[in-house]
Amino acid sequence: MAYETLQLFIDGKWTNGTSGITENVINPATEEVLGQLPHASQADLDTALSAADRGFKVWRATTPLARQIILNKAADLMEERKSEIAQNISLDMGKPASEASLEMDFVIGCLRWDAEQGKRAYGRLIPTRMAGQRQMMVKEPVGPVAAFVAWNFPASNVMRKLGNGLAAGCSIIMKASEETPSAAIAMTRCFQDAGLPDGVLNLVWGKPAEVSSYLLDSPIIKKLSFTGSTPVGMLLQAQAAKRMIRCTMELGGHAPVMVFKDADIELAAKMSAATKFRNAGQVCISPTRFYVEDAVYDEFAERMAQHAKDVVVGQGIQIETQMGPLIGARRLDVMQDLVDDAISQGAKLLAGGARLGNEGFFYKPTVLKGVVEGAKIMNEEPFGPVAPIASFSDKEDVINRANKLEYGLAGYAFTKDGALSQELGDRINVGMFGVNHFGIATPETPFGGVNHSGYGTEGGEEGLHAYQRTKFISEVGV
Repeated sequence: MAYETLQLFIDGKWTNGTSGITENVINPATEEVLGQLPHASQADLDTALSAADRGFKVWRATTPLARQIILNKAADLMEERKSEIAQNISLDMGKPASEASLEMDFVIGCLRWDAEQGKRAYGRLIPTRMAGQRQMMVKEPVGPVAAFVAWNFPASNVMRKLGNGLAAGCSIIMKASEETPSAAIAMTRCFQDAGLPDGVLNLVWGKPAEVSSYLLDSPIIKKLSFTGSTPVGMLLQAQAAKRMIRCTMELGGHAPVMVFKDADIELAAKMSAATKFRNAGQVCISPTRFYVEDAVYDEFAERMAQHAKDVVVGQGIQIETQMGPLIGARRLDVMQDLVDDAISQGAKLLAGGARLGNEGFFYKPTVLKGVVEGAKIMNEEPFGPVAPIASFSDKEDVINRANKLEYGLAGYAFTKDGALSQELGDRINVGMFGVNHFGIATPETPFGGVNHSGYGTEGGEEGLHAYQRTKFISEVGV
């Protein structure tokens, strides 16, 4: 199977652009070069901006039902091409092909749900204070969107923005990750083949800071949607503020997991390990700080360690692989620094703790026990396959520790106590909270965080609202 042809997509045409600059796309499992990705010049970005401006006028005038037909056809094409897209995700991102296939299932589900929900941009009539007056609130698309996404979910990060934005009637300039470009290109081909009008979707690549600054300086862009790290999100928000551009920010996380003594410990450990090592831990809602009640602390840690040792690590395209590599060599150094720091402060290494092999960017699934609150890994988002475990004896203490960071994306708990579950749901300071499971991301539910994990929502009807604005119309004598 051939890797995806790497190009820009501007105003309905595939192009290598005019900059003459390219960068290598690397397979993180083998370090081989998969292809050369062209960068957009400022002239290319100007063309994309003009196209998005024209495309928005066409697309907003297209009825929601007509938009749904095109989006559903694109979803059908993605389903037909799912295997090929998933294989290429495995090549440039490294995740197991089985995970990439599940990611594509999520993508297709998102697009179909958004296409249907786009017909429900309901307004309302407001009772008046005078005879002969009619007052209406209507929803309309906000305008052309600049969207920037991270590399860890090359398909779903992109579709969360495309599905919501296109269903709402917006045009979009998408800059997906230069490290993992194949899925965005393949999905864009599906939209093109489904009959999406020229200019409604544009796909560009380049140096992230340069592309984002140039697009956000344009008066054409009316909304920014970003998925990525908290520091970059803060910079982009500041740039967007100069033009009063509306923002949706899906940023970093450091999700606490609280395991209480009444929980099913084997199930909690099995689910925690499966979720922690999914995508090599490179997941914004990954469980990253494990707090376990004293009575079951040793048992949970031992079970987690055994699960970690059982994980099959290898190239994503190999059928037996359960965990692939990190995205780049830079992440290996980060993992080792976090592990070494925790051990230097008294943590016990139960599994992993080192790079695996000398080709590709593989790091062993790692479990640390007895990690103190001052360790780096308890305060900095690890974004890798390292699980730090600490004990607790008091409910108030564990809630305070769970809430201690500025991050507020996701949190989890395992308990059979209904009253405790409700209390935790009320008190844990996150945008999403799961009890006795980790499945908090579906097409129909809101996805987003609070505090330094960002603001705004993707997914569900709230996700479409983020791409709409409210207009009030008052009529007299009509």
